[in-house]
Amino acid sequence: MRRREFISLLGSTAAAWPLAARAQQPSSIRRIGLLMMYPEKDPQGELRADVFRRQIEKTGWKVGGNLQINFHWGTGNAEWVRSAVAQILDQAPDVMLANGDAAVKAAQQSTQTVPVIFIASGDPVGDGLVPSLAHPGGNITGFAVMEPTLGAKLLGMLKQVAPQVTHVGVLVNPDSVTHQRIFALLTAAAAKFAVEVVKAPAREPAQIQAAMTQWGQQSGYGLIVPSDPSTNAQRKLIIELAARHQMPAIYALRAATVDGGLMSYGVDIPELFRQSAIYADRILKGEKPAQLPVQLPTKFEFVINRKTAKTLGITIPEGLLATADEVIE
Repeated sequence: MRRREFISLLGSTAAAWPLAARAQQPSSIRRIGLLMMYPEKDPQGELRADVFRRQIEKTGWKVGGNLQINFHWGTGNAEWVRSAVAQILDQAPDVMLANGDAAVKAAQQSTQTVPVIFIASGDPVGDGLVPSLAHPGGNITGFAVMEPTLGAKLLGMLKQVAPQVTHVGVLVNPDSVTHQRIFALLTAAAAKFAVEVVKAPAREPAQIQAAMTQWGQQSGYGLIVPSDPSTNAQRKLIIELAARHQMPAIYALRAATVDGGLMSYGVDIPELFRQSAIYADRILKGEKPAQLPVQLPTKFEFVINRKTAKTLGITIPEGLLATADEVIE
């Protein structure tokens, strides 16, 4: 090869290097956007984020290397959720995780192209998220958080530890379709347990304080707190008010019982974050949400805080203790 031809070839190859690097960069770094619906630094939010992060790395991705995860922290009303979803989509994620009913609804209304994995809903078909559990068909799939017998189970457990309860207050997020469905299940089961079920909005601390103060001033009140990121973020306030008013309570999430609530029964949400990381990996590697079946909850956990029970003067029946997955002394 002549010297002039060699220099010409070398120059054209070198000129192509930056173009090749730019062409490879978008595909070499993938992005996942997560709407956590927890305040930043909330231990339960951090736990869920860490479970997701560890599982996605087990599948071969390197967070901070070939994978970037953008966590969006915070809580708010439906307008705030829509704004948060818009911010996540502005970052051009390859996959988005929507935690909670309001989050997945906002995602559904905002994109028909970005794959969305949800952790939400008690009835994904009935809520209009997917046409079929087995064949979601669009850009959305995920994990449901409720099963039809939940209302009767929560009331039954509450009455076993506090048979004197005649009224049950339920803290609901007005933006949660699942909360509406749970309240309907509780209402349908109320007569069986000789209780009257009432609800109050619980998106803001002031709403929680007002409702629980009103209930606490009356005799015979118990409390049920369904699963939702917004109410879970307020769990310490709810636990404090329940203790102040000597109100027996059952929560849907283990986190509340660990923080001092009386007991909890519900789906293992951190486990759903782990499973959603598996779905995210499959999507990043080429599968479509339409091909990934929506999963119904199969793992539930029942936790009792015996120390709180003693503080409330409650004796937990031995039969109920025997069914607990965990007893906090």
